[in-house]
Amino acid sequence: MPTYDDQNIFARILRGEIPNDTVAETDHTLAFNDITPQAPVHVLAIPKGAYVDYADFHARAPEAEIADFHRTCAAICADRGLTENGFRAITNAGAHGVQEVPHFHLHLIGGRPLGRMLARPEA
Repeated sequence: MPTYDDQNIFARILRGEIPNDTVAETDHTLAFNDITPQAPVHVLAIPKGAYVDYADFHARAPEAEIADFHRTCAAICADRGLTENGFRAITNAGAHGVQEVPHFHLHLIGGRPLGRMLARPEA
């Protein structure tokens, strides 16, 4: 597993070094609008703890932090009207997952039909 880089952009946002457009904040979670949205609603949710990716977060985070993160994400989806017509929750991990920032984050995307997530492999 890669080592956590405390200079990544999300760590800097959490320290207040880089501003963000906050959507929700709890003791364990920060969520904000993506600066390059891929749909009408595109929120990034990050835990406040230093976790590299999904596997790291779920392996090391305390139960209270995991529960808070997922409940906060669910509340954002409901508040933004995403639960009515559907949405996508995406996390990328590692090189094959094209993870760009080494801090676990969940993209909450919706507000329009999103199409297929991946192309079907050709035979």
